Amino acid sequence: MSKTWEHYHHAARDHEKAAYHFNEAAKYNQAEEREKALHHAYLAHGHSQQAIHHAAEAAKLHAEQCDCHAASAAELGAKKKSAASLRDETSAKTAERS
Repeated sequence: MSKTWEHYHHAARDHEKAAYHFNEAAKYNQAEEREKALHHAYLAHGHSQQAIHHAAEAAKLHAEQCDCHAASAAELGAKKKSAASLRDETSAKTAERS
């Protein structure tokens, strides 16, 4: 599994954990068990922060990969363009000789 997808996977898992703890916090808040509600809210916040971190890392790696692919595509395009112009020059010289 690539590093990018590892980060996406961890972000998804942390979002799930955060959602679970937010729901638990809401349950305890309704039951007026403030300490348990605060504890779960704290855990949810931590998982949310971790999810944000992993999502940002995944986005950064993805952007780096896209830049690399874009650079490769640009190089390939430049090579094709120079080959085409060389071919055009050759055919023009051949036409002049005829």
